[in-house]
Amino acid sequence: MSNDLIDERSQIHATAEIGSDVQIGPWCVIGQNVTIGEGSVLESHIVIRSNTKIGRNNRILQFSSIGEDPADKKFQGEETWLEIGDNNIFREGVTAHRGTGSGGGITKIGCSNLLMPYVHIAHDCEVGNNTVFANNVGISGHVEVGDWAILGGYAGVNQFLKIGAHAMVGGMTHITNDIPAFMIVSGRPASVRSINAIGLERRGFDKDSIGDLREAFKIIYKRKYSLQEAIDQLKAMREGCEALQVLIDSLESSEKGIHR
Repeated sequence: MSNDLIDERSQIHATAEIGSDVQIGPWCVIGQNVTIGEGSVLESHIVIRSNTKIGRNNRILQFSSIGEDPADKKFQGEETWLEIGDNNIFREGVTAHRGTGSGGGITKIGCSNLLMPYVHIAHDCEVGNNTVFANNVGISGHVEVGDWAILGGYAGVNQFLKIGAHAMVGGMTHITNDIPAFMIVSGRPASVRSINAIGLERRGFDKDSIGDLREAFKIIYKRKYSLQEAIDQLKAMREGCEALQVLIDSLESSEKGIHR
């Protein structure tokens, strides 16, 4: 492949589709059925194994391994995929695996996410947009992470769990149940501390919405209601507050139970 932006020391499979203005540094390996959108940059020593679709303007740093076979004993080599959106940053040593046939066949990472060094995204996960994964975060298979969520360094998430939109997980926290939207969780064992008020202020949430979410936190965590009773209380006060509906949806969609 003749391209001044692609280092001749890298290996590009004949089936790979490389967009315009893509820069590929030395000693990268791009496997079969890989698509890389225009404007993306692969620094060096990166493996994009196979069956991976990468959007536009992504930056992937050295020693990352993207689109590798899933680490699941049930995987038998069936065709599965990894899809990555636009404007993401994958720092050094990030690993992201394709899906499994039994798990839906696809792992998805959205747009404008920051994955710091040595983050691991396991098979069949779905990561939203504008998230931050700090150093050494690992999410197990089939985990869903909502938009704007932040996971602190060395946090670990068990399989089949959901991290709600705008939630924040403290560093070195082990997550064993779902995290509702907007909540801060930290400690060992993990405990819900409050709503992510500072993060919400930075993202432009108005004072009334933040006030409603503070009250919602008290209803869920301080007033000894059952979860269904708490949800009913939130539904009675949700009119005019879109954020409360997001919170209600995250509570009602929980299948493994929430941290409470």
